[in-house]
Amino acid sequence: MRNCLLVAVPLFCIATLYAEVPVNAQENKEVALPKLPEGAGAMDKDAPKTFTTTKSGLKYRVLRKGKGAMPKAIDSVNVNYHGWLDSGKVFDSSYERKEPISFPLNRVIKGWTEGMQLVGEGGMIELEIPPDLAYGDRGAGAAVPPKATLHFLVELRKIE
Repeated sequence: MRNCLLVAVPLFCIATLYAEVPVNAQENKEVALPKLPEGAGAMDKDAPKTFTTTKSGLKYRVLRKGKGAMPKAIDSVNVNYHGWLDSGKVFDSSYERKEPISFPLNRVIKGWTEGMQLVGEGGMIELEIPPDLAYGDRGAGAAVPPKATLHFLVELRKIE
């Protein structure tokens, strides 16, 4: 698929970049919905209890469908987010700071760049980001150890 003719089939080529593929039997395993941090909006009543895995290994589930556009990797976004490790330890949260943040999607970890393109403006997404799409072997200071899987709850407030 890498040699697609972008003129003839641009949507097909783009769709294959983020194709959803079953990874293993864990794919359809139900996982409890996350506890929402104070200040977060509501999830949809029909929010999925299972994650979808992309070709890259990113796991996600859209907890609230957005009514707006989906951002592109070159866009800047304004979000509220809550990040935790497998242990449940929160390592960063704009909710706790009571202040949303804006940043360009092409200046963050790969898992964020990919994942935020899967939710519409006004939506909420939960991401499970494997180490190779996060900080890998280096970690991120004292808050994120090397080879850590990161979990995020993110509300896409707007595309800037």
